[in-house]
Amino acid sequence: MTGPARVCRHCDEVITDPEDAVIVGHDAGNSGPGWTVWAHRDHAELVDTLPDDFLRVLLSVWGAQVR
Repeated sequence: MTGPARVCRHCDEVITDPEDAVIVGHDAGNSGPGWTVWAHRDHAELVDTLPDDFLRVLLSVWGAQVR
């Protein structure tokens, strides 16, 4: 049995070599535990991530403008 497919956040390609997979973050889920963000070892430094606090404030502002 194989494990879940890991996809690089930078290039959106499947990571086929488990030794090449690097955890670069975690995305929280609204109705569950969320998921781990993976990247190829060479792409780990290229992945753009937003700090959780910044993202929370940004979504609050956007939500207030939509109403």
